Amino acid sequence: MTAPILRKLDDLREMTNGWRMSGESIGVVPTMGALHDGHLSLVAAAKKTCNRVIVTIFVNPKQFNNPEDLKNYPRTEEEDARKLERFTVDALWVPDGDQMYPDGFATTVSVAGLTDVMDGAYRPGHFDGVATVVTKLFTQTSASDAFFGEKDFQQLLVVRRMAADLDLPITVHGCPTIRDIDGLALSSRNLLLSDRARTLAPRLFEELEGIAEGLSKGEAVTTLQEKAKDRLLKTGFTEIDYIDLRAQSDLSLVEDTSKPARLFAAAYLAGVRLIDNIAV
Repeated sequence: MTAPILRKLDDLREMTNGWRMSGESIGVVPTMGALHDGHLSLVAAAKKTCNRVIVTIFVNPKQFNNPEDLKNYPRTEEEDARKLERFTVDALWVPDGDQMYPDGFATTVSVAGLTDVMDGAYRPGHFDGVATVVTKLFTQTSASDAFFGEKDFQQLLVVRRMAADLDLPITVHGCPTIRDIDGLALSSRNLLLSDRARTLAPRLFEELEGIAEGLSKGEAVTTLQEKAKDRLLKTGFTEIDYIDLRAQSDLSLVEDTSKPARLFAAAYLAGVRLIDNIAV
């Protein structure tokens, strides 16, 4: 069944008002389109949890600090709608730009602390853009539940912090990273990889697994990090923003896994920035 595609906020609210009046739960899956099996796993989780499900598609200009990156981001709305047909979602919210950021828009939602490291440091303003658009999507859809992938784990923590701090009546669910058969974490940006780069991309995940194995044997994280960076550069990665071991709760740097921790990485391959993380 093809879900209605809504582009005007009045139409969206007319639809959700009836659901809320009936006491139905509403799940939202925020995306920027170019849907893959990772996104679809979030939709499946939402369908299991909620009476109604809205998938949003909006390429948010406020979370891009590189205009070229925004220009090149894949846009596949018709294909995305076809992929969602088998899930019988209740609506696609694909707002026009003026519905999200009308003339005179002057508000930014900013989360401190969690955004000072990793992608927050390497992509200035990125998480302000994420927090702002997600706040709007939560209020626009009147959602009771939201679903995000753990592949963007820092984003997941930022969104949870924002929702808690602003007393938004929503539960933010984190769902497992979905990987291709060779281990590469699914991402819309993978569409930008050349065939050769695609064969090399899984090395990022392999190196994270190698570090995790070394940590389990008591090896020093700094030594493991440097060796992994060196191997990635020799493989064909051109720049490595970070490979960090951080506490799962607050993203503080740690040197061991005595408390729940995750390994995070961001690196460039053939001009495409790839990120990944695993629990250790």
